[in-house]
Formats: sequence, C-alpha cells, structure tokens
Amino acid sequence: MVQPAAATPVSLPSPTVHRSEHTVTVAAPPEALYALVADVTRWPAVFEPTVHVRHLAREGRTERFEIWAEVNGEIAHWRSRRVLDPVRRYVSFRQEHSRPPVTSMSGGWLFRPLADGRTEIVLRHRFTVADDDPAAVARIEEALDRNSARELGALAALAETGHPVDELVFSFTDTLALQGAARDAYTFVERAERWAELLPHVAHVVLTEPEPGVQWLEMDTVTADGSTHTTRSARICRAPEWIAYKQQRTPRLLSGHSGEWTFAQTPEGPVATARHTVAVDPSGITEVLGPGATLADARAYLRDALGRNSLATLRHAAEAAQRA
Repeated sequence: MVQPAAATPVSLPSPTVHRSEHTVTVAAPPEALYALVADVTRWPAVFEPTVHVRHLAREGRTERFEIWAEVNGEIAHWRSRRVLDPVRRYVSFRQEHSRPPVTSMSGGWLFRPLADGRTEIVLRHRFTVADDDPAAVARIEEALDRNSARELGALAALAETGHPVDELVFSFTDTLALQGAARDAYTFVERAERWAELLPHVAHVVLTEPEPGVQWLEMDTVTADGSTHTTRSARICRAPEWIAYKQQRTPRLLSGHSGEWTFAQTPEGPVATARHTVAVDPSGITEVLGPGATLADARAYLRDALGRNSLATLRHAAEAAQRA
C-alpha cells in the first residue's frame, strides 16, 4: 500500500511590528519622574486618559495589573505586566490581553538625566494588529500619539510646579459601618441618576451607560460655601464590590481626581469605604482660597470638601441599605 504523503505545513507571515516613540524634556530630576510612573495607583489622578488601575499580582520588581483608560472616546480595558528597574530608571510593559484589533502591545519608559539637570523622558510602544489592517494601524497610531502626548505633558506639568510630587498627589479614605447589606449600599451608589433627588449636595445629574459596567456621569455639586461645581466622570462598576471613577472635568483647584467606592463584609460587619486620590493644581490656590493660602491649606480644604461629600453619599447609601 502506498502511504499518503505528509502534509506540508503552511507558514503564515509574521505580523508587522509597528513602533512609535514620544519624548519630552522636563525640568525635574529623573528619580521623581520615575517614581510617578512606577506607582500605577496614582496614574488615574496624574494621567488624563487613565480611569482605573487594579493590581493582580506583585513579586519583586514584577507586577501585573488591569487598567481601564479612555481611548478614542471609549473606555478600553486590558491587562499588563511590568518590570521595574529603578537603577536604570526604566519601566518595561507588555499587555497580556490586548483589545482587538490590537494583537500585541509592549514598550517602555526611559528617564535620561541631562547635563543641565533636566530629564528626557522617552516613551516607546511596539504593537501588531489583526491582518495588518492599514486602517486599524492608523487608528492605533493616532491614539498613541494623542495619549502619549497627554501623559508626557501631565508628567511635565506636575513635576515642574516647584512643589514635591508627594505633596501634590495624595490619597485619603473614609469608612462607614452599614446596618444593612453591602449589596444594597452598592446599588445606591451605582444608580447615581437618582442622586439629585436624594443627596442634598447634588443639584443635577446626567448618567449614561454605553455598555454594562461602564458609565459616564455628569453632575453639579454644591460645596459648603454655596458655590456649584460641574464635574464629568467615567465610572467602572463591578457589582457588588466596587465602583471606580475618574473625573474628566475637575474643579479649579484640582489637576486630577480619581476615587473608588468599595463595599465589603468584614468580621465586624458590612462596611462601605470612599477612597480619593487627588492631584492639586497649585496655580488655582490663590484664586480659590485667597491671597496667602498655601499648598497645605489646599490639601486640607480638599480633604474636607471631598471627604464631606463622599461621607454624605455613604450615609444615604447606608440608610438605603438599612431600609432594604
């Protein structure tokens, strides 16, 4: 019997690797700039496109996290792995699961000290797309150009204020015990379209939900002095445990503001927690707080104003949970 010939394997062409590089020179030491990029928990308050970051694992200099960010007007979500090298001041990254049409995305941050005391930041990307689609490549390049410029600009603006970065970017939390179920408190915060009727510090709300778990929230809030601020936020909702948000439009005193509502069952009972991470805009201190006001005054003012409003929301959420 004649044996059939073995099939010849068909080799598919390798996808084209596209590369981009964006740079900016900043009047700040490389150590401070590296530290900002290395700490992804501060990204939503520092980088305009970033909405939320959640760590999945950390081991030594390697970390894995998932990230939500605005890309071409939509909220994209992916997982990344990073390796931190503080000696070289280099951060490499690679997406574990990219969003179509992207099939792979990797790159790195490099911080080069210059002779005049400034730092050159280099942000590189390498990516491939499905079927090497030219239209998809153009869209990705456009998004990288826009978001990279925004991220590098944010680093420069924050580092060149003349204030220590750790004093400009800070976080705080408030926790409230619940008498009802945490899930019911979560529902109160998730359904924010009702807040104008239920919360005294909210004057107007418009909520849209383009896909399950992704919300855009525009809201007018009233502060203790009677002034009204309009904010616009992107929100990521994961029932019944947490809701993260990033303000796309912030009050004058802030250059960035992100936060998270969490709802958990502890050994002492159910609790709800509001966490804020803010970046102060020093140029607005005198305008908002008056002549002679300091960065410390701005920090205290923001801690009080934001904490008061979020605690008011948590108390109403707790009442709703108790009634339920």
